[in-house]
Amino acid sequence: MEKKGRIVSYTDKELREMQERGEDESDWARAAAMTDAEIEAAIASDPDEAGMVVDWSTVTTELPQPKAVLNMRVDNDVLEFFRNEGKGYQTKINAVLRSYVDQRLLRDLKSKF
Repeated sequence: MEKKGRIVSYTDKELREMQERGEDESDWARAAAMTDAEIEAAIASDPDEAGMVVDWSTVTTELPQPKAVLNMRVDNDVLEFFRNEGKGYQTKINAVLRSYVDQRLLRDLKSKF
């Protein structure tokens, strides 16, 4: 195990050994037994939470738009490039197209002013 500050890294072997020892699960019974005051105290004592204030009354959730099914022709080398990027290559193609659209819309918006 390599430890750098609060970040801890494990090898896959170490993780499997921890799982076999039952060290892979949270103690939900202990967490459920905590009072609201104990939970608040635990959060307040966590340095990662220091100064963090979230006003949950103003939080919004945006659901992703459904994707359209598309059958299109692209050059073989372009498709192979994205496929060679690995899992999620269609998402990457969508991200490239999204970036293009966003830049064009931004350019068009700027040209109006």
